[in-house]
Amino acid sequence: MEILRHIVVYLHIIGFAVLFGAWLVEAASRRVRFTRLMNVGLAIAGVTGLVLAAPWGMDGSPDYIKLGVKLVVLLVIGALLGIGTGRQRKGQLPPALFWSVGVLALLNAGIAVIWR
Repeated sequence: MEILRHIVVYLHIIGFAVLFGAWLVEAASRRVRFTRLMNVGLAIAGVTGLVLAAPWGMDGSPDYIKLGVKLVVLLVIGALLGIGTGRQRKGQLPPALFWSVGVLALLNAGIAVIWR
């Protein structure tokens, strides 16, 4: 069971890497736009995060406050991606939406690593 949990953690990290990596590529090339790859990374991170929220037979209970905060941040990122993609189709993506996604993705990773 522990090996399966580690595989899901690995996939969760890959989801974050895809989201943040796609965002970083766009930021480094000075293009303010959202890509489909960002949505894919968000979906991978979200699904695996929900799977990781299960107790998995651990000693003690999971930190539900931390999980709730991470879920809220993930939902906000998803909302920003959805709103931004819609505005992008109209040709008017505000840079604040773009930069917010990158900051929130890093915040979510920071919460995962630092909050114990």
